[in-house]
Amino acid sequence: MIRKCLFPVAGYGTRFLPATKSMPKEMLPVVNKPLVQYGVEEAIDAGLKQIAFVTGRGKRAIADHFDISYELEHQIAGTSKEKYLTSIRNVLNKGTFMMTRQREMKGLGHAVLTAESLIGNEAFGVILSDDLCLNKDDDGVLKQMVKLYNQFRCSIVAIQEVPMDEIDKYGVIAGDDMGNGLFRVSDMVEKPAPADAPSNYAVIGRYILTPDIFDIIRATPPGKNGEIQLTDALLTQAKAGCVLAYKFRGRRFDCGSVPGFIEATNFVYENIYGEE
Repeated sequence: MIRKCLFPVAGYGTRFLPATKSMPKEMLPVVNKPLVQYGVEEAIDAGLKQIAFVTGRGKRAIADHFDISYELEHQIAGTSKEKYLTSIRNVLNKGTFMMTRQREMKGLGHAVLTAESLIGNEAFGVILSDDLCLNKDDDGVLKQMVKLYNQFRCSIVAIQEVPMDEIDKYGVIAGDDMGNGLFRVSDMVEKPAPADAPSNYAVIGRYILTPDIFDIIRATPPGKNGEIQLTDALLTQAKAGCVLAYKFRGRRFDCGSVPGFIEATNFVYENIYGEE
């Protein structure tokens, strides 16, 4: 049973400057809820109630969000405004939270390795808060992946088809089609030029990783942009055993970009907010 979910939240969020100069990008609100809370709710719904954050300098607001604010609670207790705390209270009641710092920004692989002391020797989920995944009438993306892990017991990455003129923004997979949206990964390339991409299946910010990934990352040399790439470590793992890619059900918004963030905000306001 997978119990833990990792959130790498140490990045600078430079595409949202100047807003992210003093506020973590993960705390940017989609309507009335910060991005990172959507991800934590998805993890808890999938049964991953132990939440691990890899943070950095200037990220204290994330820790404060997943804690009780006694002054605020006291001020609005018994008023009509108290209902606005319902969603975060549910998260705090269901989850436990732990944190460590990534002292240097050396890539997603390095961020995952930084969390080894929090994760231990067990399989775990990873959610990148930039990728907001919504699936109102079905299981969340991570819950879908947990069900697959319980069947196959290997690392799994979420994928979706993207236009070839955007493929250089993603890790990209090639693999054998197993049916039902599953592929056995044979190749993975980090941010390839369109001419070099093995497919148009891009990895998005949902993973389930087996614990041997830590030793593999330790042995992985820096790759694209001089960073330790999780994609490179996963390819090593795929060649040695099994990594699956899953074309998930649901809608994903790239909230690491301003257009994607605006699209997500409009979608949530029109389709979800009015029902809460």
